[in-house]
Amino acid sequence: MKILVTGSTGYIGKRLIPILINEGHHVVCAVRDRLRTEKTYLEEPLIEIIEADFLKPETLNSIPKDVDVAYYLIHSMSNTSKDFEALESQCAKNFKAYFEDATLKQVIYLSGITNEANLSKHLQSRKNVEEILASKSYALTVFKAGIIVGSGSSSFEIIRDLVEKLPVMIAPKWLNTKTQPLAVRDVMSFLSKAKGNQELFNKSFDIFGPEIMTYKQMLLEFAKIRGLKRYILTVPVMTPKLSSYWLYFVTSTSYKLASTLVDSMGVEIVGKPSHINAILNVQPIAYKEAVLLAFEKIEQNSIISSWKDSIISSGRLKNSLHKYINVPKYGCFKDYKELKVIDEAATINKIWSIGGSTGWYYGNYLWKVRGYLDKLVGGIGLRRGRTHVSELNAGDALDFWRVIFSDKKEKKLLLYAEMKLPGEAWLEFKIEEGILKQTATFRPRGLAGRLYWYSVWLFHGFIFQGMINKLVETNH
Repeated sequence: MKILVTGSTGYIGKRLIPILINEGHHVVCAVRDRLRTEKTYLEEPLIEIIEADFLKPETLNSIPKDVDVAYYLIHSMSNTSKDFEALESQCAKNFKAYFEDATLKQVIYLSGITNEANLSKHLQSRKNVEEILASKSYALTVFKAGIIVGSGSSSFEIIRDLVEKLPVMIAPKWLNTKTQPLAVRDVMSFLSKAKGNQELFNKSFDIFGPEIMTYKQMLLEFAKIRGLKRYILTVPVMTPKLSSYWLYFVTSTSYKLASTLVDSMGVEIVGKPSHINAILNVQPIAYKEAVLLAFEKIEQNSIISSWKDSIISSGRLKNSLHKYINVPKYGCFKDYKELKVIDEAATINKIWSIGGSTGWYYGNYLWKVRGYLDKLVGGIGLRRGRTHVSELNAGDALDFWRVIFSDKKEKKLLLYAEMKLPGEAWLEFKIEEGILKQTATFRPRGLAGRLYWYSVWLFHGFIFQGMINKLVETNH
């Protein structure tokens, strides 16, 4: 079967593609930015990479029209644009228009449960997209999911942040809102088993876990699983804005995403029963088991995808990675250092393990202070960490940086800063002829940018020197 996956670099898409490949299907991955493609995809004969943007109809012509099934996984949960509803609608319209005269038989759309009369803006947008995608040219299958729980999912990571950081929580009243958490593994089962199933054509199904829980119950159950004693007091006076700041400062989410979550968390997400579990032979697991499985993946360093790696998770990097791969040479301040490498393999491993729980090798407390300051001015801080302890791919989030280029064979790693800055910043590591070359580049924006550079120049001097010293240092 020839299958198109849109949103193939997203949280769900990156997990679905390996399943389809293992089943022997030919998978067409539609990506906005080829640089973000998994390197293993480029070597897989069953995968075809197509660069296309569904907001730009002129870019869609390269997508083959002879696909049998298409997964529509385009969402903008973290989008900072105030017009995200219009953008989501336009993507759906362009998708539908392109495939109206194709051989496409089925479109499978992953949406959210929308049974309440008063929906949040994002849930209403999901519902609108469902209506747009309906067509006489192909069959539409819609799965409306509850809160998705899995390693790297936004709900899992936010709950983890709250539980592990706060022994006592004075929380908003929406913690009493009911929902039905669903394990990501069960989402994958529904999606993969639905393709080509005519019994599901032109139908919509709510998919959800076996328990109805409040967010408060989810937090307390999570704490119990982790062996932590936690106390939660809900108060009725916390405004949506205060609730958003509460989430933003305690968890790794951006303020924009926090606002979106608060908007949606006031809406009950309880599914309508159907026969979909029996039709596809899927028996969703309980919340406790979903959390335990997520931690198994974390402990094995086998997280396939994370919401933090979304390009729009920070709101700063809004363009293709290609725009940032060429570091500017003129009108910039630079801090350049080089040292002879003693053990090349060891240094490369250190570079590709930088950030997250490993830290930045020198002056970690100063990096943490910079992260706190970034949070205070509305930035992302250091709390995103990294998805894997020793692997980095283009597009990955790395604390308050974004990986622009990563190639161990070329011995080069390029990062772009996503913290709040009066300008743009890059940090590059590369080894040439046995020399580690470390370059921090800052392109200032106006007088504020220049003043910023001079204010941190002294700190940069010993932080970057200390970092390169540690990178080439051996334990022999």
